[in-house]
Amino acid sequence: MNILITGGTGFVGRALIQKLIEQGEQVTILSRTPQNFTACFPKTIRFLTALSPTDTFDAVINLAGEPIFNRAWTEKQKNILFRSRINLTNQLVEKINLTKQTGVLISASATRIYGDYGNAPITEQSPVRQHFVAKLCREWEQAALRAKTRVCVMRIGMVLDKSGGALNKMLPIYQRGLGGRLGAGTQYWSWIALKDMVNGILFLLDNSNAQGIFNFSAPTPVMNQEFNRQLGRALHKPSCLHVPASLLKFILGERASILLDSQKVYPIALLKHGFIFQFPVLENYLQKDLIG
Repeated sequence: MNILITGGTGFVGRALIQKLIEQGEQVTILSRTPQNFTACFPKTIRFLTALSPTDTFDAVINLAGEPIFNRAWTEKQKNILFRSRINLTNQLVEKINLTKQTGVLISASATRIYGDYGNAPITEQSPVRQHFVAKLCREWEQAALRAKTRVCVMRIGMVLDKSGGALNKMLPIYQRGLGGRLGAGTQYWSWIALKDMVNGILFLLDNSNAQGIFNFSAPTPVMNQEFNRQLGRALHKPSCLHVPASLLKFILGERASILLDSQKVYPIALLKHGFIFQFPVLENYLQKDLIG
């Protein structure tokens, strides 16, 4: 299969490409700065800096987007976050609709589209909210769903792996014994192991009956205080500190919502299609994959 990937040089993209290469797929990465990454990938990987009218692909996997948590959400940064997602997705959809050769578009979104649900369970049928990140995700999804092919939209929770992402940033803090709950600690965090994230994408790629919205999160969301306790225990470190919500909001502004909103998300669509999680439970993931 000839597959185009955007965001292929990122945390999830690199792991996905490794699996695709193992399966013998032909991979092309769309990147603005391929010179920074060619040495990191096998020579069989093709790089493009722009889409060409002559290029056709069997599948497109759209993972690109400016990191949402790294910088303050100024109006300028919000515009960058929108452009990096919606503009590129529009280009991909235009290409797909013009060539009519692509069998599937798998496009990223985020569980943050749901906002704060407290203790209420969230499924793919749950109403989405109206805050900034929800608007960003809605427009991102709407752009992808305009493609005239099979479309799978992934609403992704917190992707866990020690090689990158949020967990990679947490580990030095917890290894120093400085871990602790955030705010009340009763907010639910929805998470997914990187291996399940990659396997889920491959599952959608191969399952021609799968289309629409899919929550990419493990079937056992946990409260922040439980996440904190289990990570500290897995590392054999104390995790007794507490960061008040007011301090997080003072330091992070709007971004604090990513840490404080409660999202008890369930991957109903993936499970109904028969996907099996390798790491459905956080404790098992931390013991077998992180520590083991």
